[in-house]
Amino acid sequence: MNHYHHILIAIDFSAQGHHVALKAKQLADQLNAKLHIIHVLDNIPMPDTPYGLVIPLDEDSSYELLETEKNKLKQISDELDIEPACRWLIWGEPQQEITQLAAQQQIDLIVVGSHGRHGWAALMGSTAKDVLYHAGCDVLAVHLPEF
Repeated sequence: MNHYHHILIAIDFSAQGHHVALKAKQLADQLNAKLHIIHVLDNIPMPDTPYGLVIPLDEDSSYELLETEKNKLKQISDELDIEPACRWLIWGEPQQEITQLAAQQQIDLIVVGSHGRHGWAALMGSTAKDVLYHAGCDVLAVHLPEF
């Protein structure tokens, strides 16, 4: 088995996403691996911004929805003790942004949530399935509990 040095959590901000994050944190602690986190904004409109798709987390914006997402990422990252340089908030298509960031940051393992429903198509959400197919590293699918 490979020893994982860099683990990336691909997270949404649901209670289920929090479950995935806690599992990734537990694994990172056991392996003494560095934990990274990404949240891809695909559900709020992108304003005309001077900085492009990667959102600078240390700058304030007047866009309330964006500030809300930044605060959520900061809160969970602080809870998981993820250093600021390992936090990403990016506008785009989740599968593409997650796998691209994983390649850029030399991630060894991506942790995503999966649904435990019937059949392969329902086993994973579309993002988790797409990440599994396109990632250049291992992918761990954490079963999402029913809340």
